[in-house]
Amino acid sequence: MKLFSKSALLLATLCVAIPVMQGCSKNVSSGQLVVGFSQIGSESDWRRAHTKNIQDEARKRGIKLMFSDAQQKQENQIKAIKNFIAQKVDVIILAPVITSGWEPVLREAKAAKIPVILSDRTVDVSDDSLWVTHVGPNLTEEGRMAGEWLAKKMNGKANIVELTGTASSAPARDRKIGFQNAIKNFPGMKIIKSQTGDFKRVTGQQVMEAFIASEGKNIQAVYAHNDDMALGAIQALEAAGIKPGKDVIIVSIDGVKAAFEAMIAGKLNCSVECNPLMGPALFDACEKAVKGIAQPKEMPSKEQCFDQSVAAKLIGSRKY
Repeated sequence: MKLFSKSALLLATLCVAIPVMQGCSKNVSSGQLVVGFSQIGSESDWRRAHTKNIQDEARKRGIKLMFSDAQQKQENQIKAIKNFIAQKVDVIILAPVITSGWEPVLREAKAAKIPVILSDRTVDVSDDSLWVTHVGPNLTEEGRMAGEWLAKKMNGKANIVELTGTASSAPARDRKIGFQNAIKNFPGMKIIKSQTGDFKRVTGQQVMEAFIASEGKNIQAVYAHNDDMALGAIQALEAAGIKPGKDVIIVSIDGVKAAFEAMIAGKLNCSVECNPLMGPALFDACEKAVKGIAQPKEMPSKEQCFDQSVAAKLIGSRKY
């Protein structure tokens, strides 16, 4: 009977113990790029489009992608990164659920000489050398565009309720800052209620129901940090006999196809794009990272603001 080496047994154990991973460690001599991708979850249409684009691009390039869905839990992401390190992947892609708490595990990746690419969101660490580059949107700019659009639409006067993203996440923080910066020059634009909807449609609906119960007809506008929460808010408004898009003006962020459909139906007024199709840029960054090629710390996505006036013309060309 043939005996296995300790390293072979360890490798087999790692592959069996992590059912959410796709693949295991590469054969160094094969030359195939092996990338570990820690995704936040599948909480929204945007997130699912983000995952699919990265998986599709990996297949297109012949890259072995080890994928882990963290189900919106940071502890699951940290475990996944540690497993990627143990399996000696070439590069780690991280879409961090929140901004803090990453320094210890990122130091482990650096000690193992595995470059880390940030996707979508950013992290707060004392040493920026722990990550190579951030591929994704300018979240503050998204909030600014939403605020400027709403201020113009409302002629500088509105009582606004805000559905924020996951607490302590970069989008929740930066989209709020950008929006507040945009409306601060309009004293008549006031956020009267603000609460997290956790980027989920059902939670957005529940929070909006609470806003309606406490504020009623005092609500003139809704600012949602993503389309899914806005769609949930629309359901709550309709259930209360309030016409979304008319009685209450709604602006959100992401630009997913469902938002375009809501704009065409007259229920959503504006959606600021946050492009999830980052796969090509991410794997370009991975390929440069393993070769030691210098890269800018920020590689922002190109995005714009869409309102009802263009939704019908553009929906056919949307890829997400």
